[in-house]
Amino acid sequence: MVLRLTYLGVANVFALLRLLPRGDRDKDIEILTLRHQIAVLQRQLDGQRIQFQSTDRALLAALLHALPRPTLHRLRLLVRPETVLRWHRNLIARHHAAASRPKRRGRPHTVASIRALVLRLARENRGWGYRRIHGELLVLGIKVAPSTVWEILREAGIDPAPNRTVTTWADFLRSQANGLLAADFRETLTLTGTRLYILAVIEHSTRRIRILGATAHPTAAWVTQAARNLAMDLHDAASTARFLIRDRDGKYPALFDAILADAGITVVRGGVQAPRMNAIMERWVRTCRRELLDQTLIWNQRHLLHALRTYEAFYNTHRPHQGIANARPRRPLPEPITDPNRLTHLTIHRHDRLGGILHEYEHAA
Repeated sequence: MVLRLTYLGVANVFALLRLLPRGDRDKDIEILTLRHQIAVLQRQLDGQRIQFQSTDRALLAALLHALPRPTLHRLRLLVRPETVLRWHRNLIARHHAAASRPKRRGRPHTVASIRALVLRLARENRGWGYRRIHGELLVLGIKVAPSTVWEILREAGIDPAPNRTVTTWADFLRSQANGLLAADFRETLTLTGTRLYILAVIEHSTRRIRILGATAHPTAAWVTQAARNLAMDLHDAASTARFLIRDRDGKYPALFDAILADAGITVVRGGVQAPRMNAIMERWVRTCRRELLDQTLIWNQRHLLHALRTYEAFYNTHRPHQGIANARPRRPLPEPITDPNRLTHLTIHRHDRLGGILHEYEHAA
């Protein structure tokens, strides 16, 4: 036991003397090498054959390649020094091979405007698949691959065309709006308690309202004459309306439908107690009541007609409508103001109608 301790002490003293002339860099490399070899051995505690992974080889080759060969042979390594040198040669060869290989640039990124156009075409044409959209882009002079169109649709979460061809009632009615009219009777009371009936017609596509008249006695002759006036107005305006939706009110005589049929307009009657079948007209009735009739004291029939004509002009030429993207039935929206000087010096005038019940705002001249 004493001899063994003496031998170990003398051996460590000579090892220490051998380390004295070496620099700190070589010592640090040896420490890191030994630590990594211990980590490799810890992965093989179950007695299996020692296996170096590619990352282990690369790390040891990078650490030991700067040491001189005599120093490398004096290190305690799990492999022969020649094996470490071979690992280093292979590492350098792979590096040079990767540097000399031409870089693959891949497919260029799609321009944002083309991506937006593809999504727009898919949104506006539910029955178009990626092949059809690709063909439309070629017609427009935009050259992209069909797979690019497919990838844009997939990333946006847009289903293939067969899954997007389901037509909703809203889409169907919007596509048929140019040929639809809607009519309805609405009643109101004067200050004396006289009941007056208002007959109005609205265009689905433009939301233009037509007040056909107001009367206390909606007789068949009066309603028939209103139908004639409507037919003439539509003819003068070159209207493309082909259907008119109305309820089953008994105020409509058979001659009302016949006159419109002669003008090429088919009357479609709604269901019993089904106001949603004539929703756009019902919406105007509510708007007219809230903005006009509930705010005005009606004296007589003449006063009512004056208020209705004024409201008709306001509704058709000034009031924006959410159902048609805040446009106006008879006037397009003006170009947006882009001049900063105009935005900082706005001069807006208000024009009152019906004694201040309705307000119109416009730029000062």
